[in-house]
Amino acid sequence: MDDSPNSNPLAPLGIEEYIEQAHFFATLAERMSENVPAQEVLASLREEALATTRLPMAIDFLLAELRHAGLFHSAMRKLPHYFTAFQSFVIGEAEDERGKFDLRIGLSVLAREAEYRARQDRQPTRQGLFFYQFESLCRNRLGYDRGLEAVAGDAAYDERWKKWLLDLRRNVGMVDMADVIYVNSEHYHRRQPPEQREKLGEPLFGDREGRIALANRKKDPLYLFASLHRQLGYPEIPHTKPGEGKENLLPQIARRLEQLEKRITLLEEEQRGGIDLTKLYAKPPPPVKLEEM
Repeated sequence: MDDSPNSNPLAPLGIEEYIEQAHFFATLAERMSENVPAQEVLASLREEALATTRLPMAIDFLLAELRHAGLFHSAMRKLPHYFTAFQSFVIGEAEDERGKFDLRIGLSVLAREAEYRARQDRQPTRQGLFFYQFESLCRNRLGYDRGLEAVAGDAAYDERWKKWLLDLRRNVGMVDMADVIYVNSEHYHRRQPPEQREKLGEPLFGDREGRIALANRKKDPLYLFASLHRQLGYPEIPHTKPGEGKENLLPQIARRLEQLEKRITLLEEEQRGGIDLTKLYAKPPPPVKLEEM
């Protein structure tokens, strides 16, 4: 299979980039669960990353931002040509001190999404990517408004999809999701008179998705997602399961303490007469041009 960026519309950066991203996010989640400092993990993953990809440069930028602000998502937002709006949104929600979304879960969400984009044994689809992202928002209670706006900013979707996603953002919660999928599917369009089909335009979902949605109308949405997951083959959604709250508490506290230490360091430097940035950047990476990412 051709690994050029254009061979897979869901992998605009190229298959290799998403393979490396999947390894990066999964390993970062695993090592942080062992309470290894994030800076040490990033420095190690910087050496592991395939040098022919742009991930090492992205890690350099993440590491510099982490040393300065103690956060990941702010750096990811500054690299929109490499990290998608959905990736930045998920990590931002995980780093929100007011939220209860575990950073390890967020990293696992992104790792499985990257694996799906890089899949070569079974071609990924826009429909499968959308269902994975939307179900991630639902199961982890990340919010539909900003969440769907971030999904719409993904380069994997064309303008028709983007417009539909932004419309869905305003209507979700007021209509049954099974109905939304059904009326936008090929299965529904084929059952309409010819003159009505012309008004409806090209369907976003295929015949199979339409039949699954029709079979799950007025049922629990979990049944709909379970059927779509089995039939379309997109990854299972990482989410906090009942009984895991206490196990996740210690890594969350350790992460918050690490962020507080960075803030206290900045306050102490300011009280002494100014912040010495040379102490925060031991070895500055070579400058990275955002347009090259």
